[in-house]
Amino acid sequence: MKINTEWKDYKVIATGDGEKLERWKNICLLRPDPQVIWHWSRPFQEIAKPDARYLRSETGGGHWQYNTKVPEEWHVSWRNLTFAVKPMGFKHTGLFPEQAVNWATMIDLIKNANRPISVLNLFAYTGGATVACASAGASVCHVDAAKNMVERAKENMALSGLSDRPVRYIVDDCRKFVSREIKRGRRYDAIIMDPPSYGRGNNGEIWKIESDIADFVQLCAQVLSDQPLFVLINSYTTGLQPAVLKNILTKCIKLNGTIQAYEVCLPTEEEGIVLPCGASGLFVGKE
Repeated sequence: MKINTEWKDYKVIATGDGEKLERWKNICLLRPDPQVIWHWSRPFQEIAKPDARYLRSETGGGHWQYNTKVPEEWHVSWRNLTFAVKPMGFKHTGLFPEQAVNWATMIDLIKNANRPISVLNLFAYTGGATVACASAGASVCHVDAAKNMVERAKENMALSGLSDRPVRYIVDDCRKFVSREIKRGRRYDAIIMDPPSYGRGNNGEIWKIESDIADFVQLCAQVLSDQPLFVLINSYTTGLQPAVLKNILTKCIKLNGTIQAYEVCLPTEEEGIVLPCGASGLFVGKE
């Protein structure tokens, strides 16, 4: 289990009955969380009144219910980096704060490499990992199929004062892009992938992590440089154990290095409670 405790602008206040009560700077949100199968210690209204709550629909999806006037967008900081927060559909805010534990690891690896590092960030969303890697001095290729998410990544780079860093922004299907990079002979020293549990491409392509992740990692192994720094796989799929990610890396990355896998969690203000937020598998090459 890995937990990053450096957040000043974010915290999980309390959890219970399928929801988490969070504070994003000065805004309090109540959002669903499938991992929270325990009960509230006391009614959440007695703990903190949320400014907004995401309510699921019985027919799928859901909507935000606002109790106060919430800005369309506001900013939070971690270390010297700044990110935009914006309530969106499907309960998202545009940032996964638990990933700070991996940002810290990647920053250290890049800074300690003492050589130029090129990073391929796949399913890169709004660019938390892109910002972290670029801040450490890496060049980054940021790939996501959603154009609006790529635009949000550019915004996050600007908020952190990193717009001049060498980042390529690509709107494309990740599998198709990696296949083309193999044909072009491009190589990367590090690969990050943050695949969804399920996805559908612009041309009807179906992605299911259980059936597709192993083949995808094998494909990505072909764009690794001869001296890879790291490969990071993140999964938010409930029930996909860290050992699964470790086994996939063991079978697919046939290079010298170490492999570890771990549960990623967030601390909470509740005594004895941490919030599980998924799993990560990390290959670190032998320098």
